[in-house]
Amino acid sequence: MKKIKVLFFFVLALGFNLCLSAQNMKIGYVDSADVMSVMPERTKVEQDLQVYYGELQAELQAMATEYQNKMKDYEANVNTMSNLVRQSKEKEILDLQGRIQEFQNNAEVSFEEKRIELLTPVIEKIQNAVNTVGKEKGFTYVLDKSVGAVVYIGDDAIDITPDVKSKLGL
Repeated sequence: MKKIKVLFFFVLALGFNLCLSAQNMKIGYVDSADVMSVMPERTKVEQDLQVYYGELQAELQAMATEYQNKMKDYEANVNTMSNLVRQSKEKEILDLQGRIQEFQNNAEVSFEEKRIELLTPVIEKIQNAVNTVGKEKGFTYVLDKSVGAVVYIGDDAIDITPDVKSKLGL
């Protein structure tokens, strides 16, 4: 019985300590998408991505044009080709189809890698500003409402988005 009383008081004391520490927590939130939308670097990133996308599209278009030309030539001359020439042309066309498909797949991956490469410094800049504001204002946690992880934001929650924008000079 004495053990149960000691355990009860231990649990009670632990719960009391948790309540006190929870009252000392300060939680804020930021809308990083809103911050990103007004960053001047974002425009440069979008322009660079458009240029890169255009380069990939131009290469793909050149390959498609080559494919169309080979197909027209094949269809126009298939009846006059020897078996060996016909087989060679068919293999050439199939190889080109494979290269086009491979290029499309690699281009998608390459574009995503380029996007990450260009956006990473901007995201890090925002994160550094959030960290600085969080430390300066004494927050225990800062949540990002733009990533969808925040289920509820109460009336007494503190929005630090304006502070982050100010820290970034926006």
